[in-house]
Amino acid sequence: MAGTHQVDPANAEQLRAWDGTEGAYWAAHAERFEQALREYDPPFFEAAAIAPTDRVLDIGCGTGGSARAAARLAIAGSVLGVDLSSAMLDVARGAAEREGLANVSFEQADAQIHPFDEGAFDVAISRAGAMFFGDAHAAFTNIARALRPGGRLVLLVWQPFPRNEWVVEIMGALAAGRDLPAPPPDRPGPFSMGDPDHVHALLTSAGFGDVRVSGLEGRTFFGRDPDDAHRFVAGLMPWMLDGLDDAARAGALDALHRTMQAHHTAEGVAFRSAAWLVTAHAHPDPA
Repeated sequence: MAGTHQVDPANAEQLRAWDGTEGAYWAAHAERFEQALREYDPPFFEAAAIAPTDRVLDIGCGTGGSARAAARLAIAGSVLGVDLSSAMLDVARGAAEREGLANVSFEQADAQIHPFDEGAFDVAISRAGAMFFGDAHAAFTNIARALRPGGRLVLLVWQPFPRNEWVVEIMGALAAGRDLPAPPPDRPGPFSMGDPDHVHALLTSAGFGDVRVSGLEGRTFFGRDPDDAHRFVAGLMPWMLDGLDDAARAGALDALHRTMQAHHTAEGVAFRSAAWLVTAHAHPDPA
């Protein structure tokens, strides 16, 4: 927890995960995570419409792939990436330095309560990083305050659990016959913004207008080949094996490998996925 200026108590659990072992795993596999959603990048950045002089805020920037992409667009502007993970931010800073991107910076901060300057940004983006706030209303109210009047918000968030083959099949394999519940949609997590009506109400109540939610479908990539993807996912979701004896654990890992084999393509191991592209404007004029 050292290094963060302030974290809302509602996000303490997220801080423990992202500034702990989970964030460290993401940092160690940065390139893989940044490539996983590559089919979503074109519509995401088209919607963001980042201009050369824009000031951009990247929420939950992780290892900085989206922030660096934004910096290459805002060549005469600036980009600030914020995240709870010090390990991922170290990777982000190193990658930006290697690319010579002097217009992007990174800060370990809780965007739910961080004291951004009012009206400091033209665009706020989040690529699969806005679903984890303990108090989403407070978070988006703070983000709206940080945007100039009419500033743009662009989010990529997951559609509900059943529409995402990647998590359905991976969890199904690792369940080893257990009846495991799907991730709850009403708690911080990947699917907390899966209901478009909820997203519309949330952002409207937080000070945004012109809220639009459109569906996207693409592939999510997990590795070069079945062996590579198997190692990666087994390391990513070890908690799925908790409580299993040796035989059941081995069976679950075998099932996971078969799942990876079934999804092996010429471009790597890929699963179908579905996301929402969410756009809105902050502090809209009454007209």
